[in-house]
Amino acid sequence: MMQIPLTSDIRGTNPGVNRDANTDTIMMHVLEGLVGYREDGTPDLLLADALTVSPDGKRYTFHLREGLVFHNGQPVTSREVVWSWRRYLDPKTNWTCLADFDGTRGAKIESVDAIDPLTVSFTLDRPQPLFLTLMAAISCGGGAVLHPDSVAADGSWREPISTGPYRISSWVRGRYIDMTAFAGYRPLEGEPDGNVRGKTPYERHLRWLIIRDASSRLAALVKGQVDVMPEVPAAEMLQLRRMKDIRIVAAPMLGAYGILVQDRNPLLADLRLREAIAYSIDRRTLARLVTEDTADANPSIVASASPFGVSADTAEALFDPARARALLKAAGYRGQPIVLTTNRRYPAMFNQALLVQAMARQVGLNIKIEVLEWATQMDRWRSGDFQLLSFGFSAKADAAQSYESILGDRDASPGKTWGDPEARRLLAESMMTADMAERRKIFSKLHSEMLHDVPFIGLFSPADTNAIRDGVTGFRSWQFGRARFWGVRRNGTPAS
Repeated sequence: MMQIPLTSDIRGTNPGVNRDANTDTIMMHVLEGLVGYREDGTPDLLLADALTVSPDGKRYTFHLREGLVFHNGQPVTSREVVWSWRRYLDPKTNWTCLADFDGTRGAKIESVDAIDPLTVSFTLDRPQPLFLTLMAAISCGGGAVLHPDSVAADGSWREPISTGPYRISSWVRGRYIDMTAFAGYRPLEGEPDGNVRGKTPYERHLRWLIIRDASSRLAALVKGQVDVMPEVPAAEMLQLRRMKDIRIVAAPMLGAYGILVQDRNPLLADLRLREAIAYSIDRRTLARLVTEDTADANPSIVASASPFGVSADTAEALFDPARARALLKAAGYRGQPIVLTTNRRYPAMFNQALLVQAMARQVGLNIKIEVLEWATQMDRWRSGDFQLLSFGFSAKADAAQSYESILGDRDASPGKTWGDPEARRLLAESMMTADMAERRKIFSKLHSEMLHDVPFIGLFSPADTNAIRDGVTGFRSWQFGRARFWGVRRNGTPAS
């Protein structure tokens, strides 16, 4: 049995409902949709083997691969695709990504129809160039095709019956999650590519151990109690680099770490105060210290590795302590405390909060640290109940999805910190064109507007850094920062 530590328990198994990064990682081994992401973040067919798009761009017709079966042995047909997507589109499901498909943030899926047992069509109310990218989103469960037995007769959630290389065989909350390789899995042929191809489950059993403390995870790795340590904290990097039987595997991620700023708070409603906080932070020094030189400074919500990312050099000009002091003086700031909320589950979020506090103190800002349990911080984020929030956003395939993390209807989604109408118009425009040059212009303007309004203070783009014991082969870091264990084997594991 291959064993892997998790920083905390998952939040649930209902795709795209009550999720976080750990939940997404686990469910990615269980769920599959019509499309998935290649290694470079572009979408590709997964459960489908053919796609036709109508000339007007409003009808997508998928042909399913033949011979696919669910974890319960039942065949995969267009009927289950229709059932799954109609369920996602039902507001009662509380699907995280409903707004991407109901017309709120772009095109609306008007209908999902079975043409024949292996053909299904999606009809949109307008063209949507990012439709496949949105469908494949890992945070949404990848638009997983589910068997209807995944829910009870009353519609309540039971368990995920999908088509992925593994199925969950046991979940002991707070202790571990066991997975068993799905004997009926049919991987797409070809070299490993994202979460689409080469997904052979070589290891028959996976056990994900809930080990919240970073030093305990490291000790388990050193003792051989776990085979891989995902999400290596910067504090452990020096020690790991000295170990002969452990190697580091890393790749730039499409995520972003920073500080969310709640301007609906009376104190932070003053733009000058928000600007002063942003100008007080030396992002390059912070990124170096928090990540042990594994990540770049990044003032944007869009990752540096994205084709729409900004240069790390732009962070240098945004550090201006003298300007921060002048802004505080102009605002009449008298040392009122500002609470910066963080957590200890993610060391980077905790450590960046400490450095932001220390840097802000140098210009006269009185920032107090509030440390919460991760689940409590997530609840506070969703409700918008904070002043400053130390946070990290999961990897997003497209820059529009990154901006959606903070930008939108703030009354409907209180966790968003930016509701500017012009910015929202630009975001909608970015999702309606596939022209790279045009999109670069749009995202450049959005970045400038974000720097002006300060709803989010970008700090750095993280790296997906993992520690691997000798004898483990096939493991690769990914720009989505999800530890993948298909195609991975230990010495002694049969090749087939």
